[in-house]
Amino acid sequence: MVDARSVLVTGCDGGMGLGLLKRFLELPTPPQCLFAACTDPDGKMALDVTDPSSIQAAVGRVQEELRGAGLNLLINSAGARRHSTLANESAENMALLYATNTIGPLQTSQAFMPLLKKAAEENGGQGLSCGRAAIVNISSVLGSIEVADAWDERQDVSYRCSKAALNMLTKCLALEYGDSGILCVSVDPGCVVPPPGGGMGPVTLEESTQGVLQVLANLSTTSNGTFWDWKGQRLPW
Repeated sequence: MVDARSVLVTGCDGGMGLGLLKRFLELPTPPQCLFAACTDPDGKMALDVTDPSSIQAAVGRVQEELRGAGLNLLINSAGARRHSTLANESAENMALLYATNTIGPLQTSQAFMPLLKKAAEENGGQGLSCGRAAIVNISSVLGSIEVADAWDERQDVSYRCSKAALNMLTKCLALEYGDSGILCVSVDPGCVVPPPGGGMGPVTLEESTQGVLQVLANLSTTSNGTFWDWKGQRLPW
């Protein structure tokens, strides 16, 4: 079980973000402070990962709710995807997906870093874990350069490149902040959306999010700067 007092999940408008939020609420002991960050909040916390002013406003609200405590777990789940091939890939697609999938997690992690460091200090003496302080970037096996999975099924060049860049960001965060007590990992949630040709994806959202939470519960100091799938298997960069 993920033993984190405070958790913030981006991209809770739907999909993986909303699914993870539901799984946290179903835990025997849910986080005391669970922040659902949405682009279109509808009464929830607004956080557009492509808008620095929106991110800073969210930091202020989280800081107020935590009342002097740190933030234990930041899950960068907000993301975008557009189907493409090498033949029709465009600069517009690349810019859009990098802005959301790579630059968004960077800006969000930077903004919440003081609260993450505070949580790490509050639990000093412990090893790295999601219960102490952690950044989890929701990535994709499609961003693995070594695996280069499912090329014949969906090239999605801009998506692959943005997730490969996100994985490098994870590694950079781990190198920089691991010594400060902050665990940083990438997690592939599996293919939870229907494939381009129609039909059902091979993984249900419930299976995926339950698996991701189990992975997070098992992470430790030796996991810092690594890449995992929702089944708990380590993936190559």
